[in-house]
Amino acid sequence: MESARSSEDLPRLRLDELLEELRVRIDVVRGTQDRVHSLLEAVFSVGRELDLSHVLRRIVEAAVVLVDAEYGALGVIGDDQRLAEFPPVGVGKEQTEAIGSLPSGHGILGELIRHPEPLRLAELSEHPASYGFRPNHPPMHSFLRVPIRVREEVFGNLHLTGKRGGKEFDGEDETVLSTLAVAAGVAIENARLYEEARHRQRWLEANAEVTKSLLSGVDETRVLELIVEHARRILSADLGVLMLPVTGSDALEVRLAAGTDAEAHRGLVLPCRGTFAGAAFTASEPVTSTDVENDPRITVGPQRWDGLGPAVAVPMRTSDGVGGVLSLARAVRSPAFTQMETDTLLGFAGQAAIAMKLAERRRDAEQLALLEDRDRIARDLHDLAIQRLFAAGMTLQSTVRFVQHPEGSERLLRVVDDLDDTIKIIRSTIFGLRSHEAGPAVQGLRVRTAKTIEEVVPALGFTPSLRTEGLVDTDVPRPVADDMVAVLAEALSNVARHAHAGAAEISLVVSSGRLTLTVTDDGVGIPEGGRRSGLRNLAERAGKLGGELVLGAPAGGGTRLVWDVPLPER
Repeated sequence: MESARSSEDLPRLRLDELLEELRVRIDVVRGTQDRVHSLLEAVFSVGRELDLSHVLRRIVEAAVVLVDAEYGALGVIGDDQRLAEFPPVGVGKEQTEAIGSLPSGHGILGELIRHPEPLRLAELSEHPASYGFRPNHPPMHSFLRVPIRVREEVFGNLHLTGKRGGKEFDGEDETVLSTLAVAAGVAIENARLYEEARHRQRWLEANAEVTKSLLSGVDETRVLELIVEHARRILSADLGVLMLPVTGSDALEVRLAAGTDAEAHRGLVLPCRGTFAGAAFTASEPVTSTDVENDPRITVGPQRWDGLGPAVAVPMRTSDGVGGVLSLARAVRSPAFTQMETDTLLGFAGQAAIAMKLAERRRDAEQLALLEDRDRIARDLHDLAIQRLFAAGMTLQSTVRFVQHPEGSERLLRVVDDLDDTIKIIRSTIFGLRSHEAGPAVQGLRVRTAKTIEEVVPALGFTPSLRTEGLVDTDVPRPVADDMVAVLAEALSNVARHAHAGAAEISLVVSSGRLTLTVTDDGVGIPEGGRRSGLRNLAERAGKLGGELVLGAPAGGGTRLVWDVPLPER
């Protein structure tokens, strides 16, 4: 009976085994379907992004989920065949900071860069090239790596470690990850093309704004600020420095610095040899550095690159040569400047240099046109106005003998004298119009006075009024004019620093062989016992010329300074 019963149970046992095997196979198929579904979702998620940094992050996050790994990272290979980026997943922010800077690309990571093929390891530490892990690096055992290719170029390697449950990565994990890598290559290429298009668009807009500002006559300092601002913004740089060559020497002067520790760069004049910017200027080619703080090419000047790592310097080239150098730097542990970033920065710097050169030539042409117009006015005054006034004076002189009344004769002679004075004033004006050169040795006193006032306007907060009378440009000798300009500058400086004035009037009169400068303000006046060293200097200048300095107070309050000196006879 027992034997018969066992025979009857045998088909049932085989049926249970078959059902169990079928269930296992169904679970495998269902798991495979779920994994394929997860892979399709991952591909869709990765391909949906256009921002490159987001694409890289999505790739690592999707890979970690697909193969059930604890840690993941994407090692982006830079132009120098070293790791340029290494975005991790599974490692917290505090742990990342404790680990320190990016991997250097040595050890197993360097081996994988040199041999971009899929790799699976049951124990990472057993690989011959497995060394160089930092002290705070989390322990890693099972390892899976697949390369990501963009077209035929190896963009980077996808690294997964720590299969959950203490398991090893298997062939199916490698196949899934390799499939994701193909989709990732397409997504990266799309993101790079999109980023490149946006990058070039930003540069075009920056070029247009710089060129427009230059050609519209905006102050050159503001244009230099625009150049540095745009370059820093577009390339996410922490420091921007623009240096221009010093005329007649082998040196560069920092004309503008903005960003991290910019004060350490401002005002520096450095030789080309032994400086980062000088290397670009001398070679007329871009230079880059991954660690500018310790760059061996920088051997002169004060310490000024603390806390900075990647840097680039590009020459501002035109057909006439190199007109300057634009340098950018990023903080330590930031991505290095890529070849595309360097090329577009070089183009931008060149366009800015050309625009600056065109603006300079435009200003020269405008100045030439202005000088030609002044020459024409001077000729017209000389050939027309003076001749007519002279003829009118001669006519009046000849008319005097026909006038019998003494008072009438006196009035006619007075008019003739006035005409002579008018002719002298016009001749003085002609002399000023024909003083083309820009140096103080040839500029008229009127122009020098106006420029002195213009220079102090920012400190004053208002523009003083100016009145001139007499032959200011012709009757005042150069030494006296130099003293007068110095006195005016000191007087206006005192108004700006001490007077708290809201208005000022300046009078410059040449009459009866004397030069009188009067500066009047509506400020608080000179307090009793106040410092008068500057006023003492003005008085000494007047005394040396045989004149005097007189201080007074107008009826409405404030201060009136009168500097009066005799003029030598001619």
